[in-house]
Amino acid sequence: MTRLLHIEWLKNFSYKPFKIFLALYFIFLILLMFFGLAKFNLFGEEINVKEQGVYEFPAIWNFTTYVAQIFKIFLGFIVIFTVTQEFSNRMFKQNLIDGLSKKEFLASKLLTILVFTFSSTLIVFLLTIIIGKSYSVNQDNIFFESYFIGFYFLRVFTFLSFMLFIAILLRNPLFTILLYIVWCIIELVLNLIDIYFVRKSICGSCENTTKEHEKEFLDAFFVSDYLPLTNMMKLIEMPAKRTEMAKMLGAVYQYEVPTANIIISIIYIALFIGGSYWLLKKRDW
Repeated sequence: MTRLLHIEWLKNFSYKPFKIFLALYFIFLILLMFFGLAKFNLFGEEINVKEQGVYEFPAIWNFTTYVAQIFKIFLGFIVIFTVTQEFSNRMFKQNLIDGLSKKEFLASKLLTILVFTFSSTLIVFLLTIIIGKSYSVNQDNIFFESYFIGFYFLRVFTFLSFMLFIAILLRNPLFTILLYIVWCIIELVLNLIDIYFVRKSICGSCENTTKEHEKEFLDAFFVSDYLPLTNMMKLIEMPAKRTEMAKMLGAVYQYEVPTANIIISIIYIALFIGGSYWLLKKRDW
């Protein structure tokens, strides 16, 4: 394992995009954690984000993990560029000639992804503790709801496994990024179609929706929720309902552990890793 990580480090650290995207990721990640200190002017009213309770324990775990996952795309780009360069520079074939098996090649990439995910999770965990200790009024049970950190780890690792799979599938950075964008659009369209038909089946031809309709809609089953990217999003719920403003407007925060999404994420990880190995083994490189 140490040998494979050492090989990856030697190959990647001299690669300029690797250093650029890695630096951008950690810079933006740290800066974004302090987004809650900003003040905004909304309809002539000054809004202090911190006063909305985003840095209060235990809600801060939800806030930091939700915000941090936005920039996982930088790690995704690192995976894309480092994997595709293996094929464009014929490094993959040279590795096979030098005795590195296809299984070891995939293992080295997965170990790199695991290091990225663990490092990112550790930074988010430490920043959450530091920021919460500095700005939270409530200092009791600071680790309550810290399970969001686990969901964050799973979300990032699933996403990077997906990027690894499409990078091996296409072997070209531009085509891989385009496929990712197209897939995002496909899932968005399917989500909108799903919402339309579910709402139509609940409300029918009625012009006005009732509270009963809205509750039924929220509890409805959406097939599109279990598509790869959408399923990842469901692991960490948007913390908007936990803000003081939302509470003043009557919003009620209720959270349920997304057991189904956790299981499906693990299945997707297995499929992406299995698919990556199948591509490496199947093709004549």
